[in-house]
Amino acid sequence: MTLGRWCGALRGAVTFLTRLPVPHREGDWEAFRTTPAAFPVVGLVAGVLASVPLLGVAVLAAPTVALGYVLAVYAVTGIHHLDGVADLGDALVVHGDRERRREVLKDTTTGVGAVLAVALVVVALALGGLGLAGLPVLAAVGVVIGTEVGSKLGMAAMACFGEASHDGMGRQFTDAARPRAFVVPAVAVVGLAALGWPNPGAVAVPAAVAGIALPWYWATRNLGGISGDIFGAANEIGRVIGVHVGVIAWTLS
Repeated sequence: MTLGRWCGALRGAVTFLTRLPVPHREGDWEAFRTTPAAFPVVGLVAGVLASVPLLGVAVLAAPTVALGYVLAVYAVTGIHHLDGVADLGDALVVHGDRERRREVLKDTTTGVGAVLAVALVVVALALGGLGLAGLPVLAAVGVVIGTEVGSKLGMAAMACFGEASHDGMGRQFTDAARPRAFVVPAVAVVGLAALGWPNPGAVAVPAAVAGIALPWYWATRNLGGISGDIFGAANEIGRVIGVHVGVIAWTLS
């Protein structure tokens, strides 16, 4: 891959995964779709920025730090992935076959399942932020960075190994990414996580990847594959699980 195409892939990934203002050029989206390694790289950037409020754990009250963390996460990554959580919530509670669940997943109407799912994810993230506020600064920052990198690595795995349930955003990734493209980012992330041991951020990485597997497995069984909404929901769920497991790992160490 040429340097220009790699830069284009990163610009496309930043545009899709964050709200950071970057110049967009023709071909960036195509470069990103075929470059899964861009996912965890942008996760690293997002994690560094989202961890800034945690620098105040020694001087600010824990609830204030937790609120700052949640606000930083959504200021950096935006709330469009939460739309996937909402749609998944509605699809989870509906009665019917695969086709009915797919219809609900694509429906723009917000149901009770959507409201509950989004509320649970945001509250769980805030409680995770409260746990982070009780950690030393370096440990807390490590968990946040590890979580963002891990959740994005999980999204890369979905792109490389997942099957789309229908035409749409999900298929744009699954058709473009190849399984062998997952090797380099996986080895790089695992290697960096190993170097970071015993910082709990090293534990947060695989935990966030495992969190991605939950909606992925459910969608494969109940929808016949993944979609853009599942990508978004998986990112949010992976983040929540990664943060909580990182905090637990520090607490038990």
